[in-house]
Amino acid sequence: RARVMGLDVEAEVKQLVEEIKRLGGKGPDGKTSVKFGVLFADDRCQNIFEALVGTLRAAKKRKVIHFEGEMLLQGAHDSVDVVLLEE
Repeated sequence: RARVMGLDVEAEVKQLVEEIKRLGGKGPDGKTSVKFGVLFADDRCQNIFEALVGTLRAAKKRKVIHFEGEMLLQGAHDSVDVVLLEE
């Protein structure tokens, strides 16, 4: 069971990378980023990710993305940048 869930998380992290590329833009450092509020409000992301915040945390733990703080909450953290660390 853990293996199946692990694969699902990996697939969701990969999909998250694609959505950040679709919705975000390159910063001065050359890294792609998107505001958390943009990700959270996007219809496609809402349909794909059952628990966007959980996927973001899993991606951060795997050092695929970076954002300030431990967790992002709608409203309070809408302006926080979610940055891709690898593309």
